[in-house]
Amino acid sequence: QVQLVESGGELVQAGDSLRLSCAASGRTVSSFYMGWFRQVPGKEREFVAFTWSSGSAAYADSAKGRFTISRDNAKNTVYLQMNSLKPEDTAVYYCTGTTRFKTLRPSDMDYWGKGTLVTVSS
Repeated sequence: QVQLVESGGELVQAGDSLRLSCAASGRTVSSFYMGWFRQVPGKEREFVAFTWSSGSAAYADSAKGRFTISRDNAKNTVYLQMNSLKPEDTAVYYCTGTTRFKTLRPSDMDYWGKGTLVTVSS
């Protein structure tokens, strides 16, 4: 059974950097398509970043130029490096994965972590 466990969320100030980690068990990340979504109360879960097994990556417009997704296959971990954080980045960040990529919609992801809270103060 696949499990994804996020860590690294905390309270930071605007302009700070933060790195989120997603440790996978039950399957190697090299065989996964993996990504990050985020959600604030009352809003839908939204796409942040995604990486294919080839190493290609895609980012939401809000993340381009500031966030970087990467994976360490030896540690079976996926990371989200977030720089120049803004108050609007405040959300619960979820790690997700799928073995068969279809679209970047949350409904097309197979596995989810429980999330890690990122709070950016102004």
